[in-house]
Amino acid sequence: QVPLVESGGGLVQDGGSLRLSCAASGRTFSTYAMGWFRQAPGKEREFVAAINWRGTTRAYADSVKGRFTISRDNAKITVALQMNSLKPDDTAVYYCAARTWDVTTAPSEYNYWGQGTQVTVSS
Repeated sequence: QVPLVESGGGLVQDGGSLRLSCAASGRTFSTYAMGWFRQAPGKEREFVAAINWRGTTRAYADSVKGRFTISRDNAKITVALQMNSLKPDDTAVYYCAARTWDVTTAPSEYNYWGQGTQVTVSS
């Protein structure tokens, strides 16, 4: 297992910023691709961003391109999601996920999940 713990969620105003962090334990973390997903009430879980194990490939949902940035630090065993210019539509529970192969946008392809952290953007 690769336990994942998210932090950094909270309440922010429209146009504000938040930085989410995902801490993972496990000696094989450096070989995992990592992703961020989100789920709003009444909606399906959707892809937000992902990064490969080397940190050389990144993928973003169209809705967050130019506003969100994913990064990782394999030495500290963390993955971060910097979220700028937040909008009310970004309100959701954000989940960190890991998979043993390369970047993909499908939630079903990820093997390990965190418990999620709430992000609320007020208008």
